[in-house]
Amino acid sequence: MNHLKQHARDVDGLTHFLTYADNNAVGYFIKQGFTKEIHLEKERWQGYIKDYDGGILMECKIDPKLPYTDLSTMIRRQRQVIDEKIREFSNCHYVYSGIEVKKNDAGILQESLKVEDIKGLRDAGWTPDQWGYSRFRSLSSSGEGALNQKRLTAFMRSLLKSMHDHVDAWPFREPVDRRDVPDYYDIIKDPMDLKTMSKRVESERYYVTLEMFIADVKRMFANARTYNSPETIYYKCATRLEAHFQSKVQSGLQSATGKIQS
Repeated sequence: MNHLKQHARDVDGLTHFLTYADNNAVGYFIKQGFTKEIHLEKERWQGYIKDYDGGILMECKIDPKLPYTDLSTMIRRQRQVIDEKIREFSNCHYVYSGIEVKKNDAGILQESLKVEDIKGLRDAGWTPDQWGYSRFRSLSSSGEGALNQKRLTAFMRSLLKSMHDHVDAWPFREPVDRRDVPDYYDIIKDPMDLKTMSKRVESERYYVTLEMFIADVKRMFANARTYNSPETIYYKCATRLEAHFQSKVQSGLQSATGKIQS
């Protein structure tokens, strides 16, 4: 189509294309630069183009300057100019070496990594209070924080035990066995289960906020609903166990609030 546009413009002196498209062809012509809005004066084309019942008249205005047969080169040059201009005001083109981390089977880092130690982050304009970082910083950074971390760990342990002992917990106690469900990990890219969460809780280093723990629990239930249809027992177990979990979280938070107020 681009070769046709350039030939029509340079050889025949054309400025517009008009065509009738059926419903199946409209999408194709839109991608080729056609539009349903007709700007060419009606007296210039009426009577020269055949009308079709059910067809949609579409127009393409041929740009007088675009190098239709060499658009890729033009776009590449434009991108190069923009990149060079950006580099005058930013260091976003710097590439730092990756972060080497080691995790165990529960996804727990063997060594803690501070956000501020990530190479290039401060150079990019990051500050400790950005994105609510100060609100979600590790609770173990102070003596009072260590006490709060113990309380948080105890609360998460109680929530896990409550879920583990629930009658509908049996599908979630262990990771899904690939031998039993061969395609599970092809569909579920971020699996979660009670055993993995228990390892993370016991490390006392993974869940530094309650929000992180709740996010894993929600992901476990979301995975069950993604893989299983609503009429299956697994889907129903997820719904009932999630309701039980939410109730326990709510009552636990209310109890903690009451102790603080008293």
